[in-house]
Amino acid sequence: MQKVLERKAIKQIDFNCDLAQSFGVYKNNAEYNLLDYVSSANISCGFHAGDPLTIREALFRAKEANVVIGAHIGFDDIQGFGYRDMELSKSEIEAIVIYQVGALMEFAKTYKLEIEHVRPHGAMYRKAAADFEFSKSIAEAIQKCSKWLVYYGAAGENIQKVSEETNIPIAQEVFLEKMYNVDGSINSQARDLDNPDMLMSRLKQLITYSQVNNNEGGKTFVNADTIHFSNKLVNAEEIIKRANDVITPVPVNYKNVYQSGWVE
Repeated sequence: MQKVLERKAIKQIDFNCDLAQSFGVYKNNAEYNLLDYVSSANISCGFHAGDPLTIREALFRAKEANVVIGAHIGFDDIQGFGYRDMELSKSEIEAIVIYQVGALMEFAKTYKLEIEHVRPHGAMYRKAAADFEFSKSIAEAIQKCSKWLVYYGAAGENIQKVSEETNIPIAQEVFLEKMYNVDGSINSQARDLDNPDMLMSRLKQLITYSQVNNNEGGKTFVNADTIHFSNKLVNAEEIIKRANDVITPVPVNYKNVYQSGWVE
C-alpha cells in the first residue's frame, strides 16, 4: 500500500537526460539537443551503450554546459541496448556496477571532473523499481565506489526503503510522458504521451501538488527530486524548452544544500 504523502509544492527540482548512448558507428547525436536545458546528465558507461570516445565527448559536452555528471549503468547487453532482463547474483551485480561507475569516475578524474550520481538504465532500472533486494544490491555497490554518490531511481517506497536501510542519498525520479499506476509505479504497457500542452499541465500539477495522473483517472502523490527527459520523443527538445519556462531546474545536490540553509 502506498504511503499517504503530504500535498506540497515543489520549489526545486532537477532535470536529467542520458548521454553517450552511442557505440562505434551507431551515433545518437540528438541527445545533445537536450543538454542546454537539464541540470544533470547521465553518461552511459559501456555496457548498454557508450564507447571510450563517446564517453569522453559526453564528459566534455556536459562540462561545457555546466551540468552535473552521473554514471548511466546497465546490464551487459550492447545488442539489446540494455532492455533485456538478466538474473544476476549479488556478487555479479556488485561487479558490474563498480566496473561501470569506476570507468566513468576515472575518466572524470583524468579531466578534473567529478561524478555525483548513478542512474540505472532500461531493464536494470525497471528491475530496481520492482525488486527491493536487487535495488539494495545496486545501492551497496554504488557506496563501495563513493559514499557521496546519489542513487537516481523510480519514485516510490522501494527506493525510499533502500535509502533508509543503506543510508545512500537518493533522487526520486518521475517522467512527464509516462502513465502511472495507482500505487505510483510506472505503467509500462501504456503509450508515452507527447502532447506538449498536456505534459506542461502535468509538470505544473507535479510541482504544485506533488501529484501524477494514474491509470484509473485519479491522482497519485509522489516524492519527486528529478524529472527524466528522453530524446526518444520526436518533439523532445520542444518539451524540455517549455519545461524550462515553467521551472528552472537545479541539480539534486544543490537542491539539498539549498534546503539545508547553507546557500541562498
